[in-house]
Amino acid sequence: MYGSNPSTNDEERTAFRKAEKKYKLYYDNTRKKKQPRPVDLSEVIDFKSISESYRRNGELPSGIFAIQCDFDSLVFCLESHPGFYFIPGALTVEEQCRWIKESLASFPQPPNRTNHNAIYGPLQDLFAAAKDNKALIQEDKHCVTNNSEVEIIQNDISVPKWNFFDQSGALSREITCKSVPASVLLRKLRWSTLGLQFDWSKRNYNISLPHNKIPDALCLLAERMAAAALPSGEVFQAEAAIVNYFGLGDTLGGHVDDMEKDWSKPIVSMSLGCKGIFLIGGKSRDIPPVAMFVRSGDVILMAGQARECFHGVPRIFTDKEHADISSLELQFSDEDDSAFLEYIRTSRININIRQVF
Repeated sequence: MYGSNPSTNDEERTAFRKAEKKYKLYYDNTRKKKQPRPVDLSEVIDFKSISESYRRNGELPSGIFAIQCDFDSLVFCLESHPGFYFIPGALTVEEQCRWIKESLASFPQPPNRTNHNAIYGPLQDLFAAAKDNKALIQEDKHCVTNNSEVEIIQNDISVPKWNFFDQSGALSREITCKSVPASVLLRKLRWSTLGLQFDWSKRNYNISLPHNKIPDALCLLAERMAAAALPSGEVFQAEAAIVNYFGLGDTLGGHVDDMEKDWSKPIVSMSLGCKGIFLIGGKSRDIPPVAMFVRSGDVILMAGQARECFHGVPRIFTDKEHADISSLELQFSDEDDSAFLEYIRTSRININIRQVF
């Protein structure tokens, strides 16, 4: 991430940028160790608490109203942001764990693309390689691995190839191969695309690119959630998804999602893992945004006017006190799930599902 320009004073920042700076993770250096700088969270909306209070006494804070849908979860709306819907606890713990696993093991699989493609090309089984303590090795020179005695010869060194190998033995020869631990690449995974592929350089969907279809179960789940933002009888069709991966200190800067044809169809945004802060502002960065907590299992819908609003994620909480993932820890109790639990204890995953056409 880019740091803030030290020469830029607070008066020159937009209202949205000021909010991002307010909630972003900063550290105070002490004699013992770095400590997260305290942040004032008093203005952050907590829809979990609001939902619990509303079920008890039917009361809601000013500017927030609730609507009933065909599923059990309450749906909350902001009077200041038509087309915005927040569904706290929309996904069961079982659903959360399923889509965490899919997001790590299945969704980044080729031909789907990730942020790693530009440097390393398509990476097969990244999560499994990280779990097995493998390293990514560039096959552009004559290399031998001590542990497996695998000789790699790449004839055309102008097109380097990368593959995963065990890293328990050091690489050897006169010229050492370039290598990156798979665990490092997993932690640097920032996004993957699912369904119709988005071309980031041209900022449009390239229907000619090969891709894996969005799983039917995820399409049905998105369709069920999207119904809250659609007139009766209209159906949401899941055609593309972008999966974002957040680690400690990661942020998603303020932006507008405007590449889909029909903005009346909502973006269905599912939160998984550690708690975060979500900002939604207005059509200009100069409009102060509203801040709210997003927890694992929460769903946000943005349709119509809300599609034109800047939004982003300035903070996630990975410490045990604030991450709020105790239910996931209980569900991921099997030894086979230990790698997923280890990842999600310090991470947040966000699945954004869209109807493109």
